[in-house]
Amino acid sequence: MVKPVDAWLLPDGVADVLPAEAARLEALRRRLLDRFASWGYALVFPPLMEYLDSLLTGSGRDLADLTFKITDQLSGRLMGVRADMTPQVARLDAHCLPVDGPARYCYAGTLLQTRPTGLSASRCPVQIGAELYGHAGVESDIEVIRLMLDGLALAGARDIHLDLGHVGIFRALAQAAGLDADAEARLQDILARKSLPEWAAELPQLTATPAALQPLPTLCGDVAVLTRATAVWGAAPAAVQRALSDLDAVVTALQASHPQVTLYVDLGELRGYHYHTGLVFAAYVPGQRSEVAKGGRYDRVGEAFGRARPATGFSADLKQWLDFDVAPLPARGILAPAGDELALRAAVAQARAAGERVLQQLPGATLDAATAGCDRELICEAGRWQVRPLVS
Repeated sequence: MVKPVDAWLLPDGVADVLPAEAARLEALRRRLLDRFASWGYALVFPPLMEYLDSLLTGSGRDLADLTFKITDQLSGRLMGVRADMTPQVARLDAHCLPVDGPARYCYAGTLLQTRPTGLSASRCPVQIGAELYGHAGVESDIEVIRLMLDGLALAGARDIHLDLGHVGIFRALAQAAGLDADAEARLQDILARKSLPEWAAELPQLTATPAALQPLPTLCGDVAVLTRATAVWGAAPAAVQRALSDLDAVVTALQASHPQVTLYVDLGELRGYHYHTGLVFAAYVPGQRSEVAKGGRYDRVGEAFGRARPATGFSADLKQWLDFDVAPLPARGILAPAGDELALRAAVAQARAAGERVLQQLPGATLDAATAGCDRELICEAGRWQVRPLVS
């Protein structure tokens, strides 16, 4: 039994959002969703929980270890609390919003995860993201990345570094080399750890044709990596050539639209290898321990729902984005005196209807302006209630 003195403690990785931070979080959420809407992304609100066989269908199976499982008291079926919204949006696109052609969605809501996904990460992040369904071309990847970068800039992020990769390169080279599933998984693990000695030692043992795979871990750095890769893989499978062409198109587009962003290319980046099908990307900002946003292409995400449309998107933890601009919101509001006379109530209602924040004093519990967070006051002058700046 929990002792009363410990009852207020929260689990590890879970934290309250107190008023000052909550106000900043909500203000940022509104600005970002308005920006996404200006790009044509429609807001959706998937439910916090779903039946587990829907929530973890298809690519969602990778989320099994992160998902809290509960029993539905109405049906007796197993449900899950969402650990990521992308599988839910795929379900919406497949069954609830079956539009033809490109469809754009955005969302913002709380997740619940069984464990943190990174250093100092929350187990209940506020996920914000945008996804584009129904277009297979690299142009949709470029649009999503540009939207992500604009969102980061809107939140106050500076000196953004963007890491670009393509999981299709390793997948195509592994297939051409005749790797079985175990060998592919072994090399994937080595790449994830960037262990060059292990790569050099084990690659010849896993395939009789290691030449094309050999340089993969070293093909990382600035955008000149793409030129090197084109020379190295001149005779590589067509899928590799298409991947390099797509990466080159993304680099060219971002250099034109976001020249202030530092681009880094890592052709051995396999984050989300079983989930993503093509381009992958992640944004980093100095001072943050992990990526501040990530995404990529996941064309098969809706296959389990009967509609395997092309898809690309990004997501981030909105709480993390608060670190980019730590200045508190300026005091803004009207402090009204206590009372219930008709003229005072009318003046308060009129100000609130105009979108103002009005905090009315209570008898015997007077607040000062600083505590109330107000910069103006409602006073009666010559029989009329007027709003006047507070005199410090």
